[in-house]
Amino acid sequence: MKYSLLFLLFFLPFFVAGQHVRGKVYDAQTRQPLSGAAIAIIGSASGTLTDESGIFTLTFSGENDTVLVQLVGYSSLRIPVSGTFLEIGLQPVAKTVGEVIVRGYETNQPLLRTAGAIGLLTPRELQRFNQNSLVPALNTIPGVRMEERATASYRISIRGSSLRAPFGVRNVKMYLNGIPLVEANGTLPLNLLDAATINRVEVLKGPAGSVYGAGTGGTILLHTMQPEAGESSVAVQGMAGSFGLQKYAVTATTGGERSGLLVRYDKQKQDGYREHSAMNRDVVLLAGNFRPSEKQTFNFHTYYSKLFYELPGALTKEQFDENPRQARQLNKDQHASLNLNGLNIGLNQDYALDENWSNSTSVFGVFSFLDHPFTNDYERNTNQAFGARTKTTLQTNLGNVWSRFSLGAEAQRSFVNSRHYQNNKGMAGILSFDDEVTAQQGFIFAQAEADLPGNITATLGGSVSALQYELNRVSDITQTNVGQHKRSFEPQFSPRLALVKLLTEKIALHGSISQGFSAPTEAEIRPSDGSFNSSLQPERGTNYELGFRGSILKEKLHFDVVGFWFRLQETIVSRSTENGVVVFQNAGQTRQQGLETSLTYEILNDTKRYVSGLKIWSSHALNHFRFQNYRQNEQDFSGNKLTGSPGQTLTSGLDLETRSGFYLNITSYYSSEIPLNDANTVFADSYLVAGARIGFRRQFFRNFQAEIYGGVENATDEKYSLGNDLNGFGNRYFNAAPGRYFYAGLQLKWNYAGK
Repeated sequence: MKYSLLFLLFFLPFFVAGQHVRGKVYDAQTRQPLSGAAIAIIGSASGTLTDESGIFTLTFSGENDTVLVQLVGYSSLRIPVSGTFLEIGLQPVAKTVGEVIVRGYETNQPLLRTAGAIGLLTPRELQRFNQNSLVPALNTIPGVRMEERATASYRISIRGSSLRAPFGVRNVKMYLNGIPLVEANGTLPLNLLDAATINRVEVLKGPAGSVYGAGTGGTILLHTMQPEAGESSVAVQGMAGSFGLQKYAVTATTGGERSGLLVRYDKQKQDGYREHSAMNRDVVLLAGNFRPSEKQTFNFHTYYSKLFYELPGALTKEQFDENPRQARQLNKDQHASLNLNGLNIGLNQDYALDENWSNSTSVFGVFSFLDHPFTNDYERNTNQAFGARTKTTLQTNLGNVWSRFSLGAEAQRSFVNSRHYQNNKGMAGILSFDDEVTAQQGFIFAQAEADLPGNITATLGGSVSALQYELNRVSDITQTNVGQHKRSFEPQFSPRLALVKLLTEKIALHGSISQGFSAPTEAEIRPSDGSFNSSLQPERGTNYELGFRGSILKEKLHFDVVGFWFRLQETIVSRSTENGVVVFQNAGQTRQQGLETSLTYEILNDTKRYVSGLKIWSSHALNHFRFQNYRQNEQDFSGNKLTGSPGQTLTSGLDLETRSGFYLNITSYYSSEIPLNDANTVFADSYLVAGARIGFRRQFFRNFQAEIYGGVENATDEKYSLGNDLNGFGNRYFNAAPGRYFYAGLQLKWNYAGK
């Protein structure tokens, strides 16, 4: 016994010293792995760093050892060694504006060094709301207004660009994971997307033609959920709420050091606030990546959506005041609705030739089938589009000036087979006309950036865009208009010049001058009455911006202020005919001036306190949008307010987080009155709505995470119209937004494997 005890005492240190612990370090908010984190055993010389997947291996000496984890930008953490695998979530400290990296203008630069008005929504901002739609989240960005005319029928306006968008999204370019998100007819199928699958949004306000081609309204960059490196997990979630809301999703992901795959299925159903406004949507997202070498990375996504929703129709003021939940009788009689099946496929390759040269190339395909009984006709469309985008970048020193040069192109070819029938109470009747529409569009772009002396970064870029439509009318009810129509638009040059000056390490001043070009879409040249508007001209605009952003008061107060002056020529506006057909025309000029402000004040940001985070924030847009030189028949609308745009909007909120996992988000949104027709004789009233979300999220054990939450929207039960029909025929302008409604949900996630 004595010799046995001496043997153990002598060799015990060697046995203990040989014990190892492995683990993973990740961002506690985004769950993304963190590389380069310093891991050390307190009181010993043992230490290491996490790899690219956030993984580490460390030798420890005893059961009472404590691990210290440190990484710049995150609060340090001390945890006791327990088990053989540690999962360590670090809480990020408040990031300054300069540390936020944005991808807009293809720069991948800190926001502080980016010249341009950019709105950013990270998972943290998106998850403040119930994620049934992107409407409340996008409306927190000053200058951006997203509306919902019916359940899942959206319209987006950036600085007044909703003039030409009676439905769908026009004059705003959108990209999904770097792939153009567009229907073959030129409109954007935003309602195909499930908001819960989006985890990052960047909004570039104003013309961005130097990188993204034609467009005067702005550009929105959407990014879906992606697999996390080194993690394999299964997650389920469900939510229920007022007006028959049911929503659930299942997500499975697996990831290694060089590849990852994510599969997600979403289902959403609801009866709707109004009569005849039910919706049903199924979404499948397949996303992944593969890194065969240090120089090469492939990313891909396949996004399938099946959508149905009913169209209740706009109401007159009298009907809206009497009962905002009612639907237009004609819409019910004709079973007006939208049935849409869509598939978006994209593949991207990033390749670094060496430390200076790199290339990013994407190919994509868009396919959809539409089956729509509208009030005035029954429409069946088959759409397909193919395209590609490529960009080559050179980073080098020119003398003592670090410079970046980009050259690229984007092109797509689309085809639409559009058949219009008479609508017999929701059934297709006699064929009215059968069209085949082919569109070819593309642009080339170039951009140069230089970091000049005096902490100045200059950007100069431009693009040349071209577009052509070809209409082949196979047949119509009269057999008199059968034949071909072509419409080509001359190539247009869209330049952009921008400067940003760092006044201090935390404050920057930026300014830019840019021009934009926006050709009519196929849906505008060929409206649903079957006509072909060969006289419709493209919009052209020039934008001037000046702004400053940064942080003060020991980085507690973050601000972003920008003023702009935008002049648009050949402005395209919409109106409804007696038969309910939306047609378009050019309306002279508009002058759009505004001031956009975002403020955030961090009251608390300390993980050692029970209330670990507390901040208040606000965003405000002040607009002065006016028509110029606009006459319609004998009426002169020059000087009138821009139809569909409020004079000001104000969004405010409070975010609270606790160390135990409880959180609270409170949001309010105010909009001033909105002119609903070009004559400015009818206005939608101003309104103020408020909502809140409260929840509890926490990681249990090593592999299990849970979150339970509930919330209320429009807590004051405000009656207001969201998604108005502009210039509606028969004085039908108003689409009621939902009254007060509640929701509650549960999310469970299990990490079943990991390094």
